[in-house]
Amino acid sequence: MSRLFCSIALAAGLLSTGPVMAGPVSDFEVSMRAAYADYRSALFLTNSGKGEAAIQALDAFMGKWSALTVVADATPPPQYADDTGFRHTLDAVAAAVARARTEAQGNSLSKAHETLEGVRNEISNLHERNGIIGFSDSMNAYHAEMEAILGTDYAALGTDGIGRLREDAAVLSYLAAAVAAHPPAESVNPSYEPLLDALLASAAALRDAARTGDIAAARPAIGALRPAYLKFFLMFG
Repeated sequence: MSRLFCSIALAAGLLSTGPVMAGPVSDFEVSMRAAYADYRSALFLTNSGKGEAAIQALDAFMGKWSALTVVADATPPPQYADDTGFRHTLDAVAAAVARARTEAQGNSLSKAHETLEGVRNEISNLHERNGIIGFSDSMNAYHAEMEAILGTDYAALGTDGIGRLREDAAVLSYLAAAVAAHPPAESVNPSYEPLLDALLASAAALRDAARTGDIAAARPAIGALRPAYLKFFLMFG
């Protein structure tokens, strides 16, 4: 199955999510998202070479994640009641964070960052297995397509390059729409709209640049994707 087809299918799913969850379902997801904010900080800090701050963020995450695990053991959240891999996910996340902390203490920040990327995948896979799409899941889908674009040498594809770029830019714009379609509770923050608008503008700029048929002219738009994403991800992703 092509990356284009998979990304469009995922985006369609993101755009068609059901009503907002309530009660014990929502309580657990809100707690998980609160912990995820510290994870985002740690992910950013390990990538920025700030080891001591990263360790502090990891400790904050583990405090919240440990409390979340205690709650889950006492009263399993109903959305994961039939998921035999639920407890494994909780343990896998804790193990990855502990490993990343050790790596950060040893000043292996790039390795710690790579280890922490696995946490995002664990939580995303948990949601996917159980038919749950949260705001961070739509951000993760956008991130995956963005990284694929950044890692593609469109000029090296010859005559196929511009067509591939147009396809990828269209998918990215669609995934950006999925991000905007279901805002998180934190969207009341005054910083939310400007940062979201910057993300949407960066995806739209790439789409427009791809339509010109000039790969070289599109390079600045490709280069502008990550900064817009990172600023938004750090606060809200």
